[in-house]
Amino acid sequence: MAGDKLILVLDEGTTSTRAMLYTLSGEWIATEQRDITQHYPQPGWVEHDAAEIWDRTLVCARKMIERAGGAERIAAIGVTNQRETVVAWDKATGQPLGKAIVWQDRRTDEQCQHLRAAGHEGAVQSATGLLLDPYFSATKMAWMLRNIDGADALSDRLAFGTIESWLVWNLTGGLHVTDVSNASRTSLFALTGQGWDQGLCDLFGVPRSALPEVVPSTGTFGTTLPALFGAAIPITGLAGDQQSATIGQGCFSQGQTKATLGTGAFILANMGQTPPRSEHRLLGTILCEVNGTRSFALEGSVFVAGSLVKWLRDSIGLLGDAAESEALARSVPDSGGVVVVPALSGLGAPYWMPDARGSISGLSFATTRAHIVRAALESVANVFHDLGRAFAADGAGWSVLRLDGGMSANDWIAQDIANVLGIPCERPSDVETTARGAAILAAIGSGHYGSLEEARAMVAPIQTFEPAMDNAVRDRRLGQWSAAIRPS
Repeated sequence: MAGDKLILVLDEGTTSTRAMLYTLSGEWIATEQRDITQHYPQPGWVEHDAAEIWDRTLVCARKMIERAGGAERIAAIGVTNQRETVVAWDKATGQPLGKAIVWQDRRTDEQCQHLRAAGHEGAVQSATGLLLDPYFSATKMAWMLRNIDGADALSDRLAFGTIESWLVWNLTGGLHVTDVSNASRTSLFALTGQGWDQGLCDLFGVPRSALPEVVPSTGTFGTTLPALFGAAIPITGLAGDQQSATIGQGCFSQGQTKATLGTGAFILANMGQTPPRSEHRLLGTILCEVNGTRSFALEGSVFVAGSLVKWLRDSIGLLGDAAESEALARSVPDSGGVVVVPALSGLGAPYWMPDARGSISGLSFATTRAHIVRAALESVANVFHDLGRAFAADGAGWSVLRLDGGMSANDWIAQDIANVLGIPCERPSDVETTARGAAILAAIGSGHYGSLEEARAMVAPIQTFEPAMDNAVRDRRLGQWSAAIRPS
């Protein structure tokens, strides 16, 4: 790689921030990572320190630029981010106004209930593809206006943004932008819109003046301040993490579907150029906009996946480390009748039950630690089964599901999902497809590739897991799951 330029990806997730280097042919070179502090000021509230996110992202980026041999070796930067999380800051000082409100946060449930009771959900879903839920950004922004001292008095100095907006602002010294994929997660941007929807802004009580400019997923959006890295580097790719992972999986054609298993789990099906309209509580979202063409996706959002394993390890001590979960799951033939409902922060798609709470049922004196851990891992495939039904009912049934994300590196989970769904599951050799997707978009935005199809060489090779579960075993397990998820 001596003389070849590289792509630097900034991948800011829920629990960590990373900088990663890729060649323009898609080879991963190196990663630098720092954890992000999780703040839980009261039940249902989840916050991040935006200043910490910027500081730790900058440290990671500088490490990777040093590894590359200097800023002149970096062709472009791609940014991908935890979606829906909101930062508020003062444009004059660049300082955040309090903590960022994380996508998992449920504090605005009452506002969502009020809007739903007033009959607004149908119009919001028709315009944005989204339901009225605390998950999305608009009610978080409205809460900040009401509850952060002085926020409503800042007027034109107030800035709202999701995490990629915050990072780009700091990288460039004041460029306030968001890409279409992140804009489509706010409840303030119509799927077919070109700018913020004034009616939606009025409904949620969010001033348009505080919102960033909406830009495509690829292009030269700005350059980094020369003082940050020793030279200016163009920023040419932006996308929310789940859309980025869909690109990283090579789901460039209508019908291709991926599932990312990270802190939560997110399934996106490429719906081509037609805005999706779900009748089964799924979400319509913008996948990306490349070369003037906007693509859409149908999405099922699961709030708890990898975070359940973290909870088993850190909160109740059933695991010494996350890797131990696979060995424990394999050590017993089944869950012994134990069922875990992973509603630690409510239930997302297809249930949308924000007040639901997690449960462990089916316990007996014969239950061991291994049974509970296995039941927790089984909950991923169980939720995916219910989501699969909803996707099929919306005309986007799965024939193959592409898995990625850190949790998918667990072979047992990948096989269990294939077994329960009864379809092949494919997993790339590099499961960190979120960063890879941002690298692909940045490579297109920098002009190295002319289209997504031209950039297909950057997609990693795959391994396939074929279903291998007896129908009677599957039916019995799903029956127990149905009883647990909706008890009489």
